[in-house]
This record gives sequence, C-alpha cells and structure tokens, in this order.
Amino acid sequence: MTAPIHGWNDPKFDRVRDAFADNFESHGDIGASVAVYLHGEPVVDLWGGWYTPERNREWDRNTLVNVFSTTKGLTAFCAHRLVEQGRLDIDAPVARYWPEFAAAGKGDIPVRYLLNHAAGLSTVREPIVEQDWYDWDKITGLLAAQEPFWEPGEIHGYHAITFGWLVGEVVRRIDGRSLGTYFREEFAAPLGLDAHIGLGPEYDARTAPVLEAPLGERIEDALAGAPDLSQLEEGSFLWATMANPPISDRIIEINNSRAWRAAELPAANGHATARSLARIYGALANGGTIDGIHVLNPETVEAATVEQYAGPEYVSLQMGLEFPMRFALGWILNQEQTMPLGPNPNTFGHAGAGGSIGCADPQHGIGFGYTMNQMQNEFDQDYRYWRLLKTVYESL
Repeated sequence: MTAPIHGWNDPKFDRVRDAFADNFESHGDIGASVAVYLHGEPVVDLWGGWYTPERNREWDRNTLVNVFSTTKGLTAFCAHRLVEQGRLDIDAPVARYWPEFAAAGKGDIPVRYLLNHAAGLSTVREPIVEQDWYDWDKITGLLAAQEPFWEPGEIHGYHAITFGWLVGEVVRRIDGRSLGTYFREEFAAPLGLDAHIGLGPEYDARTAPVLEAPLGERIEDALAGAPDLSQLEEGSFLWATMANPPISDRIIEINNSRAWRAAELPAANGHATARSLARIYGALANGGTIDGIHVLNPETVEAATVEQYAGPEYVSLQMGLEFPMRFALGWILNQEQTMPLGPNPNTFGHAGAGGSIGCADPQHGIGFGYTMNQMQNEFDQDYRYWRLLKTVYESL
C-alpha cells in the first residue's frame, strides 16, 4: 500500500517531498513527518504514513511521537537561556547550584561536564526499578550521592538518560521550575511549539506509539559477544549501563506507557512534531529569533557549540560498539559517521534513538526536524533523516 503523503512545500523543495515518499517505499518508514525552515520561514511541512503497521489510521498534521534523545537538544535550550541571562555559569561547580552534588568527591565538577557528557555519571549505580525513573527526587538524590564511574573531564561517555536529571536539576535549583515546565513556558508557548517534556493524557489520542527497531548486523554481532547480564557484578559500570533497571525486554512497552509519557525525563521522553523541531532550531539558524520572538543570542549559540570532544564514545566502546561523536555543550555537532548534517561542520542539534532529529545550520539558515514511529537501529547507519536533509541542501 502506497503511503499517503500530506502537507506542503515550496516548489523549490519538491525533491524533498520525493525523498520523503521514498523513505516509506524503500527505507522502512511507517509514519513520519519532516519540516524545514529557511532563513526563518517555513519551506517544507510534510507528514505521511500511519500510526501502526496495520495501516488503519493515517498520520496527520498534529501527530506527536516520542523523540527520545532529541529531547536533550530541547533541554540544552533551557540551560543556555540561563547562561545567557547570567544565572548559570557553566564553568562553576555544579555544587554551587546543587549543594548535595558535592558528595563523593564531586565538589569541583563543573556544569560544563554535565553538558558535554564528561561527568562520569552516565548511569545510576544504586539498584533501581522502572518506577524509580518517574521519581525525580529519588534519582537526582542517588546521582548527587554517587561516585563517578570515571575521572570527570578525562572521558566523554554518553549520559543517555542521566543527562536529563543532571541538567534538569541544575535548571530547577536555579529557576525553581521543573525542566518540562521551564521549556513549556519559556520556549514552547511563546513559539507556538507542539513539543512537550512530560505529556498529559489529553494528548494520548494523537500520540503515535513507537515501534521496535529491527536488529541490524552490527547489533546482532555485538549482542552475540555481549556478557551474560546475570553474571555482571551489581554496581559495576556494565551492570549499571545494561541492567539497571532490568527492563531490556520491555523497553518499547514502557516507552508507550502512560507513566513514561507523563514523567519529565529531559533526556529521553520529549514528544514533538517535526514542525516544532524545525521551528525552534530555525530560530537559531536565523540569528536567534523567529517571527520577532527571541530564542537565544548568536553569541550564546556560538559559545554553546564549541567542540568539547571528538572521538569514540566511551559507553558504546564498553559494549563492543564504536560510535564516534562530536560533543558540544548539550548539542551534538556534525559527525559524518554517526550524525551527518551536511556541508557545514558546525551544524548542530540532537538525534534520538530510532531516528528522530532536530538541528540548525546557521551558515545556510536551515532549521530541520524529522520524527517517525518506526524506530531504526542507528548503528546500521541507514539514516532516513539524512536522505531528507541531504536533499534539502541539494535543493538550495
């Protein structure tokens, strides 16, 4: 069945529409949306496909979906708004804002290490269960109390879930609002974004469930050589990374649950449309404003996107996978192997597990967003978003 494609685009970007349709025909998309802003103006806003593989409900203009780690990029907007206002110094110790964080020798760790994944707190060491993810005070308390897994600043390892609690708690200690509330009031409402960190039940009817990614060869090879989880020492780095909490066989079920959607998990459970991602990043590609609404100053963005680290990411290396990355401060920079973003090496943004992404290229004036429900294994490097973004550049 041919996927229905809806929306509009400037005729200059007809090839993007063709590439979007081809993602359904040849590259596994079930339901998806893509949007592009150019110099502050929308030029592509497309959606298509279905909510489920049964194809009994079409994806529409307002369909939301979990964008996983694309949420980290939205969280970065919040931190850098506080930096811009002089309320947050990224080189100050985290403990200046969050005194309990000084425990276990962490008194000198700067906020910078939270934003560039160098803090050594990539996972929770204390045994937890799924329900603990939804208890903000418990998890932030555990992270404040625990010793880092590596010497902070010497290794950059992706803080897949903990990034949100760590950065979010700093924002909360400074401002008083939770990260989800701060994002909604400071960015989503003024910009008219349909993007949420913490999703109420009133949105469930238009939220597409995420669909599990098929295993690719690289993941199958890694799993074949992975340690037996039952043999890992409790409290060890690999145990904490792979088995804490012990939910690996239920992760998609959890990701589609009401509890997951409702929680504020600023690293992983944002729900958004591609249009909203393209709009907020389009502001940064347009001098920091869009439709006269201030988002961030160019100087703030320039400082936030200075490369902090480039090379193999530590956590994936420990799991038998090499995943090169270029970390900035909360955002990830263009990386040809793992997050290609076009001709400008300083294009930045954040991708999410399964394939969603939001990014900005100030050099070319591009804000880009892509969301989908059929997850794809990023280690397979068959990027659907990149087929679209590459066509955007070819159409300029």
